[in-house]
Amino acid sequence: REKLEASGEAPKWRGHSDSETLLAALATWGIEQALKATVGMFAFAVWDRRERILTLARDRAGEKPLYYGWQKDTFFFASELKALKAHPSFQPGVNREALALFLRHSCVPAPYSIYLGIQKLMPGHYVEISPAHSRPSSDPKPKPYYELNTVISTGRANPFRGSVHQAIDSLNVQLSTAIESQMLSDAPIGALLSGGIDSSAIVAIMQSLSEIPIRTFTVGFSDKRYNEAEQAKEVAQHLGTCHTELYVSPKDALAVIPKLASIYCEPFGDSSQIPTYLVSALASRHVKVALSGDAGDEIFGGYNRYLLAATTWNWARRMPNPLRQAASRLLTSRSPLQWDGIASFVEPFLPSRLRLRTPGEKAHKLSSALLAEDGASFYSDLVSAWKNPSAVVIGAHEPETLISRPQNWPPSENFIEWMMAMDARTYMHDDILTKVDRAAMANSLETRTPFLDHRVIEFAWRLPLSMKIRKGKGKWLLRQLLYQHVPQALIDRPKMGFAVPLSDWLRGPLREWAEDLLDLRKLRSEGYFDPIAVRKAWESLCSGESNDQHALWNILMFQAWLSENRG
Repeated sequence: REKLEASGEAPKWRGHSDSETLLAALATWGIEQALKATVGMFAFAVWDRRERILTLARDRAGEKPLYYGWQKDTFFFASELKALKAHPSFQPGVNREALALFLRHSCVPAPYSIYLGIQKLMPGHYVEISPAHSRPSSDPKPKPYYELNTVISTGRANPFRGSVHQAIDSLNVQLSTAIESQMLSDAPIGALLSGGIDSSAIVAIMQSLSEIPIRTFTVGFSDKRYNEAEQAKEVAQHLGTCHTELYVSPKDALAVIPKLASIYCEPFGDSSQIPTYLVSALASRHVKVALSGDAGDEIFGGYNRYLLAATTWNWARRMPNPLRQAASRLLTSRSPLQWDGIASFVEPFLPSRLRLRTPGEKAHKLSSALLAEDGASFYSDLVSAWKNPSAVVIGAHEPETLISRPQNWPPSENFIEWMMAMDARTYMHDDILTKVDRAAMANSLETRTPFLDHRVIEFAWRLPLSMKIRKGKGKWLLRQLLYQHVPQALIDRPKMGFAVPLSDWLRGPLREWAEDLLDLRKLRSEGYFDPIAVRKAWESLCSGESNDQHALWNILMFQAWLSENRG
């Protein structure tokens, strides 16, 4: 709005809304220039009456969803699949290829959707529908206005050359600018606080910018393996926020499960959707807008796999194949439960970075990854719930994704940076941002993500990897900034993630619910999955022989979604 006014191109304003400003920018500058000038999260459709062109656009990082596509002679678009289903001409046929991708990734990756004929607009893209595209056979091609690959190349060509202290100061300026702008709100505002590096950094800067205590929210579990509430409370007390925590029982968490199929529109299998929904519900009772620390892992190198996977792959690729196969067999020679028992015995003697939750599950996953032919296959195995989903989904052929298209890979020769970029281009928007957006919207809560301000992303990709990962710790530079606000002892703890004791629930209080959804006769009559393969995986989980909890959860989430959306 200020740019339009400064150039003398502003209309006579009628109000103060974002929509009015966006329309003026589109009318004055055109689609692409207006998109490049826009900061934040959005998905919109705009109709040009003169040219008879419909334009659909999605924000740079993919925080907001946008579905579109042809079915017969009708063009559909909406931010929720439920809206498309409300149209009398909509045909909700399941896309089996997308279903295979869902089993692998625990979400349906863009540009695919669970319905035939409908796709998601990719982040940082727009698409124009004109009279020339009046039939399904003439689908227009989406155009990028912002691409992470370009950001990476630009960052490499213009690397940050300052000192560590200068890098900390620059990061502080970039994050503070993003956070201050996102704190502007007509409604009460707060933050989701887990007590980890990312959310603590966001809250610390928020509090430094506020004259009153910031509202912060955390949910906790009685199971200490999954409870971050105590750490979050300590951080909140140190920063002086107005903190609210809620300890939820397994009964509270399990009560969310029947709502999931409706909340997520299409099958979604990241089980941390449950605590995300619960913390969103808690926050929405007190505020209408909440900032979150999501995306810090992908941008600043926080996931454990960046360290462990790179080290393991560098070690494995030098091993002769017979030795790799022997190591793989050794990892599967004991059940996940047995490995968990061994790990609990040696854990007190390990450094914090090597203490893993569900080590048995990770050992079995690693056993498969060790047999990979190259780094991309190794990465794919690590991020896959089902290794060969086409063998489980009847009549499916798994389509190409970014991982299978080397020509579209991020421009990085470093395996860790390559994984970070791949996560940012896939897992971040397909899983993490989908999880948070739908859970928050279901509770009428608007979430904002300062790490996804494109200026923060661009600064991060100018930094050398040594400022992100150092001495076996990820998010090194972000930690240095956070230490200026919070004592190091409160922060340097093993990374937990936002998870639930899924395998315990499936073997216990959820077993009857799961048995009904995985009934052999039901699986056969529906015809989507190989019933023998599914039942074998389920029985193996129940017996403790395997711990493919996430693989089974994907099946269950599709079954629940199918029951909710049948017809």
